[in-house]
Order: sequence, then C-alpha cells, then structure tokens
Amino acid sequence: MLDFEILMLVLTIIIGFSIVWSTLVLGISPMPSSKKAREAMLKLSENTGIGPVFELGSGWGNLLIPLAKKYPYRKIVGYELSIFPWLTTAIMVKVLDLKNVQVHRKNYLNEDLSDASVIICYLFPAGMLSIENKLKIDSEKLQYLISNNFSLPSHKPFKTIQLNDLYKSPVNMYHFKSKKN
Repeated sequence: MLDFEILMLVLTIIIGFSIVWSTLVLGISPMPSSKKAREAMLKLSENTGIGPVFELGSGWGNLLIPLAKKYPYRKIVGYELSIFPWLTTAIMVKVLDLKNVQVHRKNYLNEDLSDASVIICYLFPAGMLSIENKLKIDSEKLQYLISNNFSLPSHKPFKTIQLNDLYKSPVNMYHFKSKKN
C-alpha cells in the first residue's frame, strides 16, 4: 500500500509541476469553463451550420467532449498546449470512441485555422487580441466565434448571454461573413 501512495504522490507532484510550468510559459493556467458557461456556449453553438468547430485552449475536454456528443456529424478540433489536460482529453476521446474529434497538443496561433466554421474559446485578454489578429489572415470559412468571458477587442458581439453568476459573466457570440462559401 505504501508503494501505491508514493506513486500517487509522485504523480501528483509531476502533474502539479507540469501545470505550473505551462502556466508560466503560456501566461495562463488551464482553467475550465463553469457549467453555466459551458451550457451557454453549447446553446450558442446551435444553428451554426455543419462545418468544423475548433476549440482553442480545449483544456481538460469539459467542453470539447460535450460538443462532440452534441454534434456527432461535425468535425470537432481541440488545441491545448498543457500536457496533462491535453492527455486527459485525448484519453477520454479514445475511451468514448469519439471519431469526429481531433485533439492537438499545439499552439493554435501557429496552426492553420482556415477550415474552422465555428471557433469556441475561453482565453484571456491578450489571447483574444492574438486570435483577433490571426483571424485577419486565417478565417476563410469562419462564420462564428463564441467566447467565454473575454471579448474580441475590435468586434461587437452578435449575441451575448449574461450568466447568472457572481460576476454576471458574458458569453459572447460574434458573426463573421465567410470569405469563401
């Protein structure tokens, strides 16, 4: 029994160190959206067509997996750099046999997002500015962006759901005219 406890302690330390390291490198920790925010993002994702849905910063899969289950006919793509949240999601996708999901341990800012029809994210202000700049170049098919809590600096939301939480957090939906139909 002592060996198991030591193994669990070592594993906890490794996971903790990994999360602290990725937080320092990325400037933000892998923070899951609240249940209310996830429900609002899923609600806003309705009636967004049939094109691919990309989640930027997919973390532990708390939204990616419900998206895949809700839209089994749509391609669902997640990007996460933090190793243990990414690994957890990748394992869950395999265990649940979600064939419509791709999970990448890559920085979405260095990837081609031009195939995305819908982008969903829970980033931070600097991350929203970075994605806004990237989308000026890389958004051929983008129709919608749904963001938990943080706004695109130069865009006005098409629709907002105000959460009934302590901070009255907004979940914003932006509508883009696709450059390629």
